[in-house]
Amino acid sequence: MMVPVTTANGKTTGVRRRGRRPAGEDTRAALVTAARTEFAEHGYDGATVRSIAARAGVDPAMVNHWFGSKDGLFAQAVLRVPFDPQVVLDQVTADGPEHLGDNIVRTFLANWDGAGGEVFIALVRSVTARDEALRALKDFLVHRMFKGITEAAGCDRPELRASLCASQIIGMGMARYVIGLEPLASADIETIVAGVAPTLQRYLTGDID
Repeated sequence: MMVPVTTANGKTTGVRRRGRRPAGEDTRAALVTAARTEFAEHGYDGATVRSIAARAGVDPAMVNHWFGSKDGLFAQAVLRVPFDPQVVLDQVTADGPEHLGDNIVRTFLANWDGAGGEVFIALVRSVTARDEALRALKDFLVHRMFKGITEAAGCDRPELRASLCASQIIGMGMARYVIGLEPLASADIETIVAGVAPTLQRYLTGDID
């Protein structure tokens, strides 16, 4: 919107007024802020779509409208990367149990390399600064992502296998993106898949007794 402004020399000119953000962007931002608080206070499992929407003061349907699901909101609000966790689960489990290790490593690296290593660093800093945020991330990784993978594959002892996988993936992410441990930090995806995937595969489908 242009508004008339009189300058020091008496001339009138038009200046564009900075308007408010569109209402939809306000709703989205309110949901992100509310989600970070809810996940930090109650963990991934304890926070619900309704509680997040109530804190944001919006209809619960807006979560699905803007983020697709609670998973999608968590990914963008806490992980701060634009990927849908359900899509990741579908990709990882698409080729059957025997390819889980390969698919997990490949999908993890493709998403985080694409988002930029600095995003992973920011995630680590944000969750290690607050115990509540760390709990939310742990709940999400173990109970949603990796437990979902083990259950989809029909593995026994899904929680133990899920936590073993999470430890491997988090350690790899720390070494590659945060510490910059060479040659892992600059290795190509296929090299890392060849080295790490067999360990993940054993955690998922091998004997862990």
